[in-house]
Amino acid sequence: MMLLNIKSYIYKPEVAELFSYAVFPDDQSVEKTIREYESNEDWQLYGYEDGELLVGLTGYEKSGSEVILRHIAVIPENRGLGYGRGMILEIMTKEKPERVIAETDEEAVDFYRNLGFVVSSLGEQYPGIERFRCVYEVENEEDEN
Repeated sequence: MMLLNIKSYIYKPEVAELFSYAVFPDDQSVEKTIREYESNEDWQLYGYEDGELLVGLTGYEKSGSEVILRHIAVIPENRGLGYGRGMILEIMTKEKPERVIAETDEEAVDFYRNLGFVVSSLGEQYPGIERFRCVYEVENEEDEN
């Protein structure tokens, strides 16, 4: 199990399918998101494979000492198996940020809360849809000694 850079095959159907779980599920949103990754060199895109199957993807941007999670998705039949958590932990290992930040909806709040993110409401960003800011402060092991 490992993260693979999938930016080069962003147009594969299975990548678009995963994006459809991470953005409003209409074709325009998926295409717009794909174009954002293509045009923005700072946006990283990684897939999580189990054998030959692409089970998840995560997109993020490193900004100074922070990682901003833009998208994270796991195919429905593989949810609850730790893939989402695994992707976030691998990003932390790879990028060594001081802080990881995500914005999400009510559906995914518990996922972040269970990983130790501090969750605060951003209020209704769209009519009837409350958004949340999730922040994880990474413990720096050197500070503890």
